[in-house]
Amino acid sequence: MSGCHFVNIQLPLFVKSPPSSCSRETSLRSKHAMLGDSGKPACILVLALPLKPYVPTPVTVEDATSSRDIPPRETDMGLAARKKNKMNVENDSERMPVTGKGNVAEVQSDEAVHPSGGESHSGSDSESDSDYLGSSEEGDFEGNQSPVDSGAEDSYSSDYESDDKTGNVSGLTSDDQGNADENESSEQPQGGEESDSSEDEVAPRNTIGNVPLEWYKDEEHIGYDITGKKLKKKERQDKLDAFLASVDDSKNWRKIYDEYNDEEVELTKQEAKLVKRLLKGKAPHLDFDPYAPYVDWFKWDDAIHPLSNAPEPKRRFTPSKWEAKKVAKLVRAIREGRIKFDKPKEEQQVYDLWAGESSSPTKKSGHLAYIPAPKPKLPVLEESYNPPPEYIPTQEEINSYQLMNEEDRPMFIPTRYSSMRNIPAYDNAVKDAFERCLDLYLCPRVRKKRLNIDPESLKPKLPSRRDLKPYPVTCYLEYKGHKGSVTSISTEASGQWIASGSSDGTVRVWEVSTCRCLRIWEIGAVVQHVAWNPLPELPILAIVVGADVLILNTGLGSEGDQKKVEELLHVGVATSSDEKNPGVIWLQDDKYKAIKLQHFKTVSSVEWHRKGDYLSTVMPAAESKAVMIHQLSKKLTQRVPFKLHGLPVTSVFHPTRSIFFIATKKNVRVYDLLKQKLVKKLETGLREVSSIAIHPAGDNVIVGSKEGKLSWFDMDLSSQPFQTLTCHPKDITNVAFHRSYPLFASCSDDCTAYVFHGKVYSDLNQNPLIVPLEILRGHSSSNGRGVLDCKFHPRQPWLFTAGADSLIKLYCH
Repeated sequence: MSGCHFVNIQLPLFVKSPPSSCSRETSLRSKHAMLGDSGKPACILVLALPLKPYVPTPVTVEDATSSRDIPPRETDMGLAARKKNKMNVENDSERMPVTGKGNVAEVQSDEAVHPSGGESHSGSDSESDSDYLGSSEEGDFEGNQSPVDSGAEDSYSSDYESDDKTGNVSGLTSDDQGNADENESSEQPQGGEESDSSEDEVAPRNTIGNVPLEWYKDEEHIGYDITGKKLKKKERQDKLDAFLASVDDSKNWRKIYDEYNDEEVELTKQEAKLVKRLLKGKAPHLDFDPYAPYVDWFKWDDAIHPLSNAPEPKRRFTPSKWEAKKVAKLVRAIREGRIKFDKPKEEQQVYDLWAGESSSPTKKSGHLAYIPAPKPKLPVLEESYNPPPEYIPTQEEINSYQLMNEEDRPMFIPTRYSSMRNIPAYDNAVKDAFERCLDLYLCPRVRKKRLNIDPESLKPKLPSRRDLKPYPVTCYLEYKGHKGSVTSISTEASGQWIASGSSDGTVRVWEVSTCRCLRIWEIGAVVQHVAWNPLPELPILAIVVGADVLILNTGLGSEGDQKKVEELLHVGVATSSDEKNPGVIWLQDDKYKAIKLQHFKTVSSVEWHRKGDYLSTVMPAAESKAVMIHQLSKKLTQRVPFKLHGLPVTSVFHPTRSIFFIATKKNVRVYDLLKQKLVKKLETGLREVSSIAIHPAGDNVIVGSKEGKLSWFDMDLSSQPFQTLTCHPKDITNVAFHRSYPLFASCSDDCTAYVFHGKVYSDLNQNPLIVPLEILRGHSSSNGRGVLDCKFHPRQPWLFTAGADSLIKLYCH
């Protein structure tokens, strides 16, 4: 661009022909600064074009402009004004002939603005331009200096643009490159007005080219000027100086730093208003109406004929065959692989080597999420070495803690010391601290993701209840006669008789099939438990009354059986308590013709051995002598040679082996009576055990608790419960297995009895099948108690239940 320089020119006139008084070298710089959202100059347009020289004519700019009509700016200019403008342009072109050697005149039609709609009428203007160019081509041109030369056609063109609102005109004219040293003042048109815009007086703006601005971030310069010299950055103010300057300057909020031009730009009030309206989502101009009424230009009241009577073309409602072929061609190319789509670029995973505890634990990454170690709880006021007096318990409270359960007992008892030196040091304090640090160091802490699993898929596939019949369903018989709650029941080995004990002090024997009460014993005290001898040839009954155990003769059976029972229940001399008989006295009871076993503590339960000669009694308050085993034939009593851990609840003999089960409140201990050693300890995990029952095969145990849970133990599998069933909302009073059918049941104080199907397979690899079958209802509550006992019939799938409402019910299939 040597030989060209920039001149600021403002032409307030709408010129169609080139001015005749232009200099040899003229360059027009037109800058249009548009305000963006940030208030910065959005773009700068610089045009510098060298044009062919031409010989000036006597006509001046004032004559040329005075001899033509300026298009009025009003919006109501009609067709007559446009025709008159066209005629004036043609007269000007005829009155301004171009002569001389190598002179060139080029004018392009301007874009006249339609006064009503803003549309350009290029038809009339192009005609005037073509006439003018035609006369120029017919002039005196010499050599190859024709304006339509193919090599210079683009660079020698000039445009005249008009704005429909401001009326400013930007024209491009040029002379020969020979006189490049003329002043800029001589290149301005004589008829132009002086610009009052401060932007036109600023030196040429910086242009860094089509490169990112970040490339100049660490450089001392920003871009280059037109001569190729570096433009140094301005020194930026210090933050403190800038802040102090902003406090003193009331117009500081209007100033914006222009990074591309390295300068501060101050917005005018009008520009600030535009920015505010844009930020509020409004139109930038006040006169713009976004809700203007719609004007349909193609409808009017007096319309008779439509705009077009042509029929609808077929292409409007028929699918295009060409488009279908084009789509098929593209699909074929995609399938053949000739058209390949760009795959998304995979971002390289970078591991932050220096990420510490300050990194966010929720940040998703390829490695395990960081989870901070749990902090120990801070000590509270009562854990102080010198707590307030109200936190220190009295001696009575400390004694009451010893009687509480281990779970309910407080772990820490506040104690007062005069100083910290008097506090007794914990022996394992250093060891515990070391183990805690070791746990925190070695224990992996991983944030587990929650799995979205359908709850229905977690339910086991159980067989249909129809396939598991028979089992008790409905109440068939009721045994009425007791006046108090029935505390215990027991069935005879043949299943023909049933015995019951009640809180009214009576023991009754019933016939199962007819509900007839065969015999009644008036004991005079609450009967805690009854148990029928398992041998059919020994129809004797053991009952618990307070601290005594009575072995009664029921009078059933043949004469031979009765003689055998009378001999068995005869005690010649009362045996006192000695080393062999600790705490138990065998007495002959003439009133009931029975044997009385007098204990030194209250007896809670009695159970027979399968052979019928041994029976066990449980005294929960007797500590080391809590469980006793009695031999009926020899009239001997011995305590269990095992150390009991906890208060015993009940005891049961194994149905086939010499194994003895003792249930405490927390655990169930299994002992071998022959080897006199502990075989297994079953961890129930229950709050308090209430009852226990052994499967006829002897390898499975069910345990009921006072929290309504029932645990099934597979002794061959583990010492932990195989399955824990939460069925009853109240305490479970008793559980029972059927001798021949795969059934077991539980009864509770909620006046219900649950019947389950429990099948044990001979294959050790197959787990037991437990299916809930039926909930038996019918008893009513009395004094907060419901069903107190339940027993299965030895041969039929029937269930007997004894309730606190003084009724015994038989449920059949």
